[in-house]
Amino acid sequence: MTPPLDRRQLLAGAAATIALQPVLSAGPTRLSRALRVGLVGCGRQGRDIATELATFPDVELAAVCDTDEGRLNGMRRRARTAERCATVDELLAKGNVDAVFIATSTHQHKGPALAALAAKKAVYIEAPLATDPEDARAIALAARGAGVPCQVGLLGRVNPVYKLALSFVKGGAIRDFVSLRGQHHEKNSWVVPADDGARADELGWRLDPARSLGLIGELGAHQVDVWSWWTDSYPTSVRAHGAVRGWQDGRKMADTVHAQFSFAGGLDCGWDGSITNSYGGRFELIHGTMGAVKLAWSHGWLFKESDAPTQGWEVYANRQTFHQDEGITLIADATKLAAQGKLTEGVGLPHSSLWYGLESFLKAVASRTPVAIGAEEGFRNTVVAAAGARALATGEVALITDAMLKVD
Repeated sequence: MTPPLDRRQLLAGAAATIALQPVLSAGPTRLSRALRVGLVGCGRQGRDIATELATFPDVELAAVCDTDEGRLNGMRRRARTAERCATVDELLAKGNVDAVFIATSTHQHKGPALAALAAKKAVYIEAPLATDPEDARAIALAARGAGVPCQVGLLGRVNPVYKLALSFVKGGAIRDFVSLRGQHHEKNSWVVPADDGARADELGWRLDPARSLGLIGELGAHQVDVWSWWTDSYPTSVRAHGAVRGWQDGRKMADTVHAQFSFAGGLDCGWDGSITNSYGGRFELIHGTMGAVKLAWSHGWLFKESDAPTQGWEVYANRQTFHQDEGITLIADATKLAAQGKLTEGVGLPHSSLWYGLESFLKAVASRTPVAIGAEEGFRNTVVAAAGARALATGEVALITDAMLKVD
């Protein structure tokens, strides 16, 4: 953990941190050059990606790929002029694309990723990177050898609120980490209606333990990655338990899960996931000896302890009350907004977390710069998520060793 700064450094550093954050305009983002891109997977996530890509004036969605004709046809409204392809090879041959976005089911990421990387195309892959750590390893090694941008959709690391919050924490705002907690609650059966049993089984892959890492992988992996990013480390072990508590439809995959990820030095991180109740939504809590940070993807708050030193930038702070606690709202570009009398207008983000992930990747491709979250980080995240799923399935502690986290 970075040692706390003295008061003079804090006053200067915190103010500079606020002022130097990029202006979060809701206007169009321009790239250094125009890009043609392809999309593999036209389901819900693929449609969301296509919708967000349409907001970038320098990006053309030139080709879309899916094995389902109905889903391909459903992309007409979002990509009227795009080539509609039944295979990845067809997309790579016809599309003449600079980059490929992969939004298939998690267990199907490997094939399209390896094909695109072999063709020297930049690749964006939804997270988790894979269901099987060996598939994730293969993607990471291929990305290393291809020498082209390959980014994984772990969106906390590109979220402006999260980056701003981390700058405060590194400045000593909450001092040493005490504990971490997170949850992802949503009301969603994960059942996708279909006309026949085979199709229903294909679309319901997230409920099949052989093809899915369940709640810990599909939901929790994103939040565990935030903890790894903030602590610059990875869990050493995980315990987990869960059950089917709400959706009594014969499923084998738990719909309510609690996991405890342990980091070196005795730092424990509790995570709750449920698709039976949406109360509380999705957030992470980071407790320190001088304060706490709550992150909720589009918003963030800093809660200071009564004995925490004053850091100077509080004069610009917008505050919200949570029960008996007062939270300082984390607002990018707060100094400028305060000077304009528009501080409350900076609360929240103008775009979705996905948008910031796509923006980061597109800028890296256009300017030929490193991506924010590479495939090797995605591999390590998959190893951790798979350990969580294993702990849940066996009821035993799953260890995560340094050797397991090495790509080669």
